[in-house]
Amino acid sequence: MKKTLIAIACLFFAANANAQEKNGFRLGLTAHPNFGFIKAEGGKGNGSNLGFTYGLLGDFNFAENYSFSTGLTITTINGKSTEINPVQYTAPGTYDLKYMMQYIEVPLTIKLKTGEINDIRWYGQFGLSNGFRIGARQDAKLGGNVVADDINATDFTNFYRAGLVIGAGGEFAIDDKTSIMGGLTFNNGFTKLTENSYSVRNHYVAINVAVFF
Repeated sequence: MKKTLIAIACLFFAANANAQEKNGFRLGLTAHPNFGFIKAEGGKGNGSNLGFTYGLLGDFNFAENYSFSTGLTITTINGKSTEINPVQYTAPGTYDLKYMMQYIEVPLTIKLKTGEINDIRWYGQFGLSNGFRIGARQDAKLGGNVVADDINATDFTNFYRAGLVIGAGGEFAIDDKTSIMGGLTFNNGFTKLTENSYSVRNHYVAINVAVFF
């Protein structure tokens, strides 16, 4: 499924890129790290963990300084937590857990840009991300003893993840058609990661790097 969706996205963006001058469409490639963390009402998060994002970005410029920004990326969000009696384990107790989640993400955001200042256009970004789970693994310890080691976690994690996207950064023009983008994004997940009676959600901060053509 992952390869099929990426192929469809490539065809879609390529077709639109042929008319980018007419329609104000820009295609971009991105690959960058993110730092994921967990918030759990039935326990606590245990710091941030390195993940990665890569894929395609697209900006539809509907006015000089305004764009509808979307894309199709593969995003890995890793995070650790300490939880009391998580639903996926029958033995009662306090568990140290690591969630290793992978999603196909389709962001739907608005990007607001400044005019060019010293060859850089600054931007702010706000919107919604839509994530569809394509992989889920978990490690677990109870009282220091390993209970689970890289097990499949699809049975107790949710397929869909929605997140609030807030970001900012700048674009540096290399030539008339090519620019390099850099910035930071906070993705605040607001759907539950698991079906526990208490809330468990994953979030991340991304260091964005992309090239637009």
